[in-house]
Amino acid sequence: MDLLQLRYFQAVARFEHISRAAEELKVAQPSLSRTIARLEAELGSPLFDRQGRRIRLNQYGVVFLRHVDRALSELDDARRALSEARETGLGRVGVASETLLTVTHLMGGFRAAFPGAEVRLFQSTVHEMNRQLRAGEVDFCVASQPLDGPDLESVELLREEVLLAVPRGHWLDGRESVTIAELADEPFVTTRRGHWQRALLDRMFAAEGLTPRLSCEGDEPGASQDMISSGLGIGLIPAMSRLAGTDTHVPVAWVHVAAPNCHRVLALAWNRAAYHSEAARHFREFTVSRPIMTHRRPDHRTARDRT
Repeated sequence: MDLLQLRYFQAVARFEHISRAAEELKVAQPSLSRTIARLEAELGSPLFDRQGRRIRLNQYGVVFLRHVDRALSELDDARRALSEARETGLGRVGVASETLLTVTHLMGGFRAAFPGAEVRLFQSTVHEMNRQLRAGEVDFCVASQPLDGPDLESVELLREEVLLAVPRGHWLDGRESVTIAELADEPFVTTRRGHWQRALLDRMFAAEGLTPRLSCEGDEPGASQDMISSGLGIGLIPAMSRLAGTDTHVPVAWVHVAAPNCHRVLALAWNRAAYHSEAARHFREFTVSRPIMTHRRPDHRTARDRT
């Protein structure tokens, strides 16, 4: 058994698909299949259940993967520790966020405070964040949905109201608040499943026995306000967007939603079992010691208040 076999097995277990794993590893599919077969022969147990061209990790594979993930993670941590010991800086910190707008001011402040730290940012869905934390690809995730895992810890960074944004001149422009029932026939600009905005929208409508009508689904939450302003629909936007002053160049009207729990909780999550560089340790201390947005106080006035 060698390190290459373990890397190959980990990739195949993640994708449960030989072709996709081979593409990810940049190796020939037959070579990857032979490597997995040799590993199974050496272990004396099949690691996958095979049905035609489809494969699924079996009970033996699940047990083996747990130990392989731990072993490879330790090796990766050792490489990182040695690399950072040779450097004069603080090492690297990797951060994933659902939208980079959320962490813009946070990362700017951190870079100013710790110029010797190397920072790498990723835009990821919640599903990707879970995988990235387990694989050690990132040190922290700034997430608006819970991340699941036995070794994951998190701390709340921000709890804010989520408002309804509507185009100027819309029949809700000037309203103080609106119920979900009143929005049953309105077209929504939102994100694809996996993003917190879509999860919140679906949850509030389901509570009323309704299904939202969608006019646009995307992967970039930061583009929603532009599309709403252009008249493509209405949408849920966090109060942070108003704090950032985006309504000054992307004009929309803001309305409170009369529904319980119409808010988001932003949290910092990390894997407590993973190695963290000095830069990562400084980042955690820096992040939990200050609010995400500090340059302006929240302004929840509606369009009527501003006139």
